[in-house]
Amino acid sequence: MNGTLRQHALSKVPEVTLVFWIIKIAATTLGETGGDSVTMTLNWGYLAGTAFFLGLLVVLVVAQILAKKFHPFLYWATIVASTTFGTTMADFADRSLGIGYTGGSTLLFLCVVAVLGLWYRSQGTVSVNTVSTPKVEAFYWAAITFSQTLGTALRDWIADTGGLGYEGGALVFAAGLAVIAGLYFWTNVSHVLLFWSAFILTRPLGATVGDFLDKPVSHGGLALSRPLASAVIAIFILGCLLFLPQRAGQHPHTSGAADV
Repeated sequence: MNGTLRQHALSKVPEVTLVFWIIKIAATTLGETGGDSVTMTLNWGYLAGTAFFLGLLVVLVVAQILAKKFHPFLYWATIVASTTFGTTMADFADRSLGIGYTGGSTLLFLCVVAVLGLWYRSQGTVSVNTVSTPKVEAFYWAAITFSQTLGTALRDWIADTGGLGYEGGALVFAAGLAVIAGLYFWTNVSHVLLFWSAFILTRPLGATVGDFLDKPVSHGGLALSRPLASAVIAIFILGCLLFLPQRAGQHPHTSGAADV
């Protein structure tokens, strides 16, 4: 019993539940509006914004790795930092590098595959239940960050290149998540594969919601102030963390390794 409790305490990522996905989508929305607030509203530009949020992300990832146990506020602050960096990085890749939405999405997809491939080669699994050592945490946060960035690029590709707009893009990503949920509950498809697929797709869904809130009416949005939208979403996330407590995910020895 003591061994089980010790292994549980070593896990520094949250149990993946409905609350996890609600906060995840809200965090990605905040990342979109927050990133745009810095790069566009404050006129920092994509390069300066990317550098700023990268520095913040590095500091929070180091704090997360050095932490002795799961801290909900630290974990979700790191997620928000990764999704905000993902917003600015994707915009930088899509626009400043001159490779367009298709090129940016392809490049970032290859980055996600490469990180997960290296993680699998090193550990024999990419399950979030194995995030209990600094090395695995490094793989985890690299995969998280590239997944967030890919999600943003996919949103831009679907909304602009695909011609579906923000509302159409939201429907596409919501439908994709519904399919993943169906596969999770009614098939034997790997829960690890489904987790990473859902993690990637919730990013463009949240980004699309963020765009819907702050883009001009002529572009299909509600034309809300980016800082105001960011503040409202941040308050919502804080409320979830305060009133919907999360617990650490279980170590693979105390739950099925294939489960997410």
